[in-house]
Amino acid sequence: MKVQEVLDSLAIRFPNEPEYLQAVEEVLSSIEDVYNQHPEFDRVNLIERLCIPDRIYSFRVNWVDDRGKVRTNMGYRIQHNNAIGPYKGGIRFHSSVNPSILKFLAFEQTFKNSLTTLPMGGGKGGSDFSPKGKSNEEIMRFCQAFVLELWRHIGPQRDVPAGDIGVGGREVNYMYGMYKKLAQENTGTFTGKSLEGGGSLIRPEATGYGNVYFLLKMLETRNVDIKGKVVAVSGSGNVAQYTVEKLIQLGAKVITMSDSNGYIYDPDGIDREKLDYIMELKNVWRGRIKEYAEKYNVKYVEGKRPWAEKCDIALPSATQNEINGKDAQMLVDNGCFAVSEGANMPSTPEAIAIFQSNGLLYAPGKAANAGGVSVSGLEMTQNSIKLGWSKEEVDTKLKQIMSDIHSQCVKYGKEESGYVNYVKGANIAGFMKVAKAMMDQGVI
Repeated sequence: MKVQEVLDSLAIRFPNEPEYLQAVEEVLSSIEDVYNQHPEFDRVNLIERLCIPDRIYSFRVNWVDDRGKVRTNMGYRIQHNNAIGPYKGGIRFHSSVNPSILKFLAFEQTFKNSLTTLPMGGGKGGSDFSPKGKSNEEIMRFCQAFVLELWRHIGPQRDVPAGDIGVGGREVNYMYGMYKKLAQENTGTFTGKSLEGGGSLIRPEATGYGNVYFLLKMLETRNVDIKGKVVAVSGSGNVAQYTVEKLIQLGAKVITMSDSNGYIYDPDGIDREKLDYIMELKNVWRGRIKEYAEKYNVKYVEGKRPWAEKCDIALPSATQNEINGKDAQMLVDNGCFAVSEGANMPSTPEAIAIFQSNGLLYAPGKAANAGGVSVSGLEMTQNSIKLGWSKEEVDTKLKQIMSDIHSQCVKYGKEESGYVNYVKGANIAGFMKVAKAMMDQGVI
């Protein structure tokens, strides 16, 4: 395989999908040497088959707002690869959703799910519908209309969706309720459900907690204690909230959080009481992070991200490409020594190159934020066996999965200098499992 030839071919076929092409380039550049040690892969055109999704569903979603007006959005489901298990991945509701973003997420999800060692393939879905500013009734009607189109293509052994940006427990519950009515079955097809509806303990916390657990394993490689470290976190949704919760429990000092309008900087640190306010602000009132700055009289920076603030550790937990090369250099210049991604692909290629060339501990999202889908996999198991595990049992399993993912990254990513290239390690480990499964199953 020659990476550039593959990328050029994909760029011709999919010219308006920059996020997808970016994700493919990151993986292929990491696995090129390993791939070329297996000529049998090339004989069956494995890399092209792996890059292009198995199938893509796109559909119109009609729904009625509270004024009785019929509204129309686009809906999508990308079923990328099911070599190691049913398609598994979140559904995103956000105005930015388009095929390129969902294809990149489904591609990344395939390797992330592989790293967990659980039997899950990769998929992703969503809509350009935004829940922001909508009533509960409008969101319910949209979720039901979305599933009315999607339900035929999902199922416990076929495709198991979950939440993502704009899709929390409320939205998952609405979608699962409609799915049950249409499919006339109760098989746990969605994950991220409420506890009463078959969900798992620790699932809301899992992505944030898992990212911190992975960070702790990275810090162990340099004998660094997280207690007292200054941490910059972006985002204020589910992932960011539980990332901050776990950091507070461990004695770290979190100084920033953000939303799409700007970020707050709290030099005294966000404590438990302040985090409770943020959770209520975001989860109940659906407010803006600026209100935190007004309540606690701290700095608020409009239209910016928090990467100019001095910190020891950065945990991007908002969205893709939120750290560019300039941001990365500011983090390095300000003494940041570790970056672990709670979001999917939040760092641009230029940013990653700066982190690695300066020797930072850098964990890509497909490894560091795999905790969410890991507990989704555990939720699938609990639904299947019709049993529920305790919070302690699930948390123990999550810690073990994140530790195992870290070990795989070190195994495949440790360089002669001793530096661990977590990007390379995660990509090779995730790729090889999927590739071997595809080879075993023949050309299909």
